[in-house]
Amino acid sequence: MTTIACDVLVIGAGAAGLMCALTAGQRGRRVLVIDHANKVGKKILMSGGGRCNFTNTGTTAANFLSANPHFCKSALARYTPWHFIEMVERHGIAYHEKELGQLFCDVSSKQIVRMLLDECQAAGVQVRTDCAVSQVERGADGFQVTTAHGQVQAASLVVATGGLSIPSLGASGFGYELARQFGHAVLPTRAGLVPLTLSGKHQERFNDLSGVALPITARCNDVEFRNSMLITHRGISGPAILQISSFWEPGDDLRLDLLPGQDTYAWLSAMKRDRGAAELRTVLSEVLPRRLALRLCEHWLPDRPVKQIDEPQLRQAAGLLQGFPLVASGTEGYRTAEVTLGGVDTRKVSSSTFESQLVPGLHFVGEVLDVTGWLGGYNFQWAWASGHAAGQVV
Repeated sequence: MTTIACDVLVIGAGAAGLMCALTAGQRGRRVLVIDHANKVGKKILMSGGGRCNFTNTGTTAANFLSANPHFCKSALARYTPWHFIEMVERHGIAYHEKELGQLFCDVSSKQIVRMLLDECQAAGVQVRTDCAVSQVERGADGFQVTTAHGQVQAASLVVATGGLSIPSLGASGFGYELARQFGHAVLPTRAGLVPLTLSGKHQERFNDLSGVALPITARCNDVEFRNSMLITHRGISGPAILQISSFWEPGDDLRLDLLPGQDTYAWLSAMKRDRGAAELRTVLSEVLPRRLALRLCEHWLPDRPVKQIDEPQLRQAAGLLQGFPLVASGTEGYRTAEVTLGGVDTRKVSSSTFESQLVPGLHFVGEVLDVTGWLGGYNFQWAWASGHAAGQVV
């Protein structure tokens, strides 16, 4: 079996792996990137509806969840969204801001993958796909890795294997197994940035409203996100729900403000004064999707003229509209999750070099670590920043 010798072996040809590889290659390191999938950057390609939300200009450490919240600060400070934007502009990729600092390609996410591969090629980086790893051993002079293409001898090994989200794209727990093999703890994982499912009465009452969308504020565990919600056949989705899903676990209290930014009690009082003869369902249909307004009045709110709703009932209705208690039963799981929460415990990983404190020469970057960003380009920025940090030292 042939043996390939290199300075740096990167396992995983996603965002973090390719960024690490091109950065190391630019320093004159001999770099090989391998991936078990049949092509590189699959999650990049499908992200942002095929337009790739490649960064967020407002990225700060506060936009990430981790058991070790200070860990991400160093890398994010050293490689900012503007560093990545400079590379995007240098490659002539047109982009636009969608909302809240989210940057997307004008044309296609393929341009980001092409850019990363072009940078790798210019830096002399080799990339091999359809190359699964069967064994990793550490010897006196580095790592001996058995792959589908033969043996690889590398001084440094970078684990950039991602998390468990979207297994149809090849996601696996291989990075976690490797971490455990070398003595690292792996914190419990679960799906993040994922639609929530409903069951029982809520599912029965919302099921036929599939397709209804509206702006809301979702609140859970002292965190809130204001954005849109979409009712689906299985439950609820949309940016506000995906965001809050990372902070929600079964049994947690989840509240939806269906009229965000509105003093709902003051509005209902005005309706009672000025349009008392109108049915509540009628006035609600002017500020909410009609099908949802009707359903709320069927099951949760008084279904009669506003003038017939007394003061306590008016306050109760306002409270319900501002804090609708939605009982979610679970999530759609890794199948549709954009990210994986949890992962390799960062407390035994250097926040500046991403090197293992247990095994010299072993590095972890990107989503395999216990660092998870909000929706909106933050996870890509973490991939670029962590990959760049490791690429500067391997």
